[in-house]
Amino acid sequence: MPKGIGKTIAQNKKASHDYFIEETYEAGIVLQGTEIKSIRAGRINLKDSHARIDKGEVKLINMHIATYEQGNRFNHDPTRTRKLLLHRKEIDKLIGLTQQQGYALVPLKVYIKNGVAKILIGLGKGKKKYDKREDLKQKQMKRDIDRAIKDRDYR
Repeated sequence: MPKGIGKTIAQNKKASHDYFIEETYEAGIVLQGTEIKSIRAGRINLKDSHARIDKGEVKLINMHIATYEQGNRFNHDPTRTRKLLLHRKEIDKLIGLTQQQGYALVPLKVYIKNGVAKILIGLGKGKKKYDKREDLKQKQMKRDIDRAIKDRDYR
């Protein structure tokens, strides 16, 4: 994960449930005028979004940024496709990795860093149903152990 992540605006909690995240990349987002104001207000949803490489560019598809309430006719389309800003070496590496079966680019979180909106995208390999069940079991066991330790220390 990149150092110095600023104020987190939105997180995709479902991503770690549906994918094994192997690598992460920090990218800038190309935004229109009122979109940054909506992002700063926290009116953003990453739930059903994903990234795709198209003609040598990384595009973010289906990320919902609500329209800005004080914006007038210059308001943006909430689910438009947005371009992500990455270095050419990173894009070339991602092209090779995403062509493998089962890999996808998943947005993990949106945050403000030095006054600029950034997105953390992860290279994820899809989980099977039994993997998800195993993760839930592990999480529940850890919760039970932590609860037992807390109760023991409390007494």
